[in-house]
Amino acid sequence: MLDNTVTLNGRYQLLERVGSGGMAIVYKAQDKALGRIVAIKMLHENLTSDQGFLRRFQHEAHAAANLSHPNIITVHDIGQDHHRHYIVMEYVEGKTLKEVIRERYQNDQPISISQALDLAIQICAGIGYAHRANLVHCDVKPQNVIVTRDERVKVADFGIARAISQATTLHQESQIWGTPHYFSPEQAAGEAATPASDVYAIGIILFELLCGRLPFEAESQTAMALKHLQTPPPLITEFNPSIPTQLEQIINKILSKEPSGRYRTAGQLGRILSTYRERSQQDTGAVQPLADDPEVPIYEQKTQIYQRSAADERTKLTEHTPTASATVRRPISDGNTRTVYIPIPRTPANETDWTAVGLGITALIALLGLIPLWYFVYRAWIG
Repeated sequence: MLDNTVTLNGRYQLLERVGSGGMAIVYKAQDKALGRIVAIKMLHENLTSDQGFLRRFQHEAHAAANLSHPNIITVHDIGQDHHRHYIVMEYVEGKTLKEVIRERYQNDQPISISQALDLAIQICAGIGYAHRANLVHCDVKPQNVIVTRDERVKVADFGIARAISQATTLHQESQIWGTPHYFSPEQAAGEAATPASDVYAIGIILFELLCGRLPFEAESQTAMALKHLQTPPPLITEFNPSIPTQLEQIINKILSKEPSGRYRTAGQLGRILSTYRERSQQDTGAVQPLADDPEVPIYEQKTQIYQRSAADERTKLTEHTPTASATVRRPISDGNTRTVYIPIPRTPANETDWTAVGLGITALIALLGLIPLWYFVYRAWIG
């Protein structure tokens, strides 16, 4: 492990170690040339011994450096100091999303639906931006998501994961990936990741945010991969009964085994979640179509936000009231529900519809006027 006496290429002075993982060690550092604090991610030596990986890594890191989005950690530089290969990134004060989830649920402070949606939508915004730039993250997990004190989300590690996924001699290095809790079924089968693979991983994260646990548990990487491939995900309401039916349906779609069954990109998923959140905060029921979003099928755009049960929906019609009230049970941030009364315009029971009466009288007069005509026709026929 390096100490704060090390300066990489005479420019980046390491200050302290702030994290580590299967791919790299992360240091807080001082950029002496620009006078700013940065994060240095130094690759493990077992990765840098593969020249093919290093070429792919540099290519992916350059592509990631072109990403500029509020929800993506900015890559400033890549470099090499003797045998040390590193990435210089934006330094962000905060915790990983994994730490946030663990702390909240260990302290019996579940993450509310509103908070979970906000975090997931921000993740979708960052990764969706990368998808539009034809970049796939390949390793979306809460350990790669930083949450600041004001709950802004920053997604990290674009480039490294994709380079590793394409490596030739490192497939047996299981410690690189760790347990694949967030792998899509196609990744678990050894296939290349696509934007839909990142969408699947975001679905696993959203499940974890809302339940404090993962949908699949296994004792080995092989068993975990088989569950992603073969085992249908459990219904999220089994672990959190307060989840609305429509949100459960969205999560089920995200976790489809087939990529074609999911939302195609993180941007599309983000729009679905944003629309759901906005409509669920209103007293009306249906999500209106997104006219500027041709990617979203109509049957998804018109998803009902809150279903009303027979017990909860009561109509109060009386002879003296011009409106009725229907009660709707709405979830709120503490996991409970509250009753909202929605006025339903109606025609009072004692109000006479004079238009209908007038039409009826006219028809009757016309019918009576035909009687003399029928009489003369009859006389002419028998005469």
